[in-house]
Amino acid sequence: MFKVNPYRPGAGLMPTYLAGRDEDIQEINQMFEALILKIPSPSVIFSGLRGVGKTVLINQLQRNAEEKGIFCKHIEVEERNDFIAQIATCAQAFLRKVSAKEKFRHLIQKPLDAIKSLVVSFDPNDSTFSLSVQEQELYKTNSLTQSLTDVFVTIGETAYETDTPVCFFIDEIQYMKQEELGAVISALHRVNQLGYPVMVIGAGLPKIYKMLSEEKSYSERLFIYKEISSLSEEQSAKAIAEPAKRFGVVYTEAALGEIIKITKGYPFFIQQMCQVVYKNTESGQIGEADVERNLQEFYHVLDTGFFKVRYERCAESDKKFIFAMVKCGELPCTISNVAKNLHKNVNSISTTRAQLINKGIIYPVRYKELDFTVPEFSGYIKRLDAYQQWCQE
Repeated sequence: MFKVNPYRPGAGLMPTYLAGRDEDIQEINQMFEALILKIPSPSVIFSGLRGVGKTVLINQLQRNAEEKGIFCKHIEVEERNDFIAQIATCAQAFLRKVSAKEKFRHLIQKPLDAIKSLVVSFDPNDSTFSLSVQEQELYKTNSLTQSLTDVFVTIGETAYETDTPVCFFIDEIQYMKQEELGAVISALHRVNQLGYPVMVIGAGLPKIYKMLSEEKSYSERLFIYKEISSLSEEQSAKAIAEPAKRFGVVYTEAALGEIIKITKGYPFFIQQMCQVVYKNTESGQIGEADVERNLQEFYHVLDTGFFKVRYERCAESDKKFIFAMVKCGELPCTISNVAKNLHKNVNSISTTRAQLINKGIIYPVRYKELDFTVPEFSGYIKRLDAYQQWCQE
């Protein structure tokens, strides 16, 4: 017999009850109101570890913005995907929306030319525009920053004239190339100076703060930075209990406390654990014994999915670096202690360190200190036979 399960673990899947983000949602909804009134709003960057719900949050904010009549597009940056192609596609979608109204069609050519220049110069494999050789030469430019600024400014001007504010939602910002990130910052800066209703809401791993500050000194004034972390005990209890209430299922206080202790308040872990416990419990009350009985399955699901996917992306040298981090004991750990555990000097492991940061596996916490971007990843490593064997070598 099929049993409806109210818990939804997954990459960016909206939970049936979104706990602990009310304050952030309310604040950004007010920014949307300002954007609608053509009052320039700062862009927002959310950062946090894997599994804290960054994507869920920006997806909810996108729904809110769309309900208010703001033109929105979601971009997920990937290591192998071209960000420029994605932003050009989003800009074209905006122009299609505006051109649907006859009285605004005369505003389209200027931003369309800017998009052509961006695509022809920085995404030569894109077949969106059929241009002659002469036209291609006409639209070519060597400056990504200038091209993207032209796109944002002309889009912003059109947004202003048509009362159609724009918000781009950019997820996984840490995978943007440094040149692309710098171009986005410059483009947003110019749009803000001109007072056009365009903003960006982004999300990424903690390393994005360093990326932004290193790229442009004024980025700290351009963005509102918000750190998304695990839920408090009260918020966690609501995330656990509220989805089950609609089906007449309740948790005992002991069960709630045990789940919070095991998951440490990370939203993805809460969803995953509750999905397993709920699935395997037939009564209308979930107790501490039910939680403990399903603990092994919970770890098995994480180990074979959430953790393993990230571990398998690592080369052998990466894995040894990770083992050395775990062997340090307490995290974050210093790069010097990692080198000591590998029996190498610090300089010789700097390339591996950079690769793991670029892959989104680790991040620099403080000067010369490192931690994993995935909560409880060290526990998974300790459960691996490969780690145990390495420790004995």
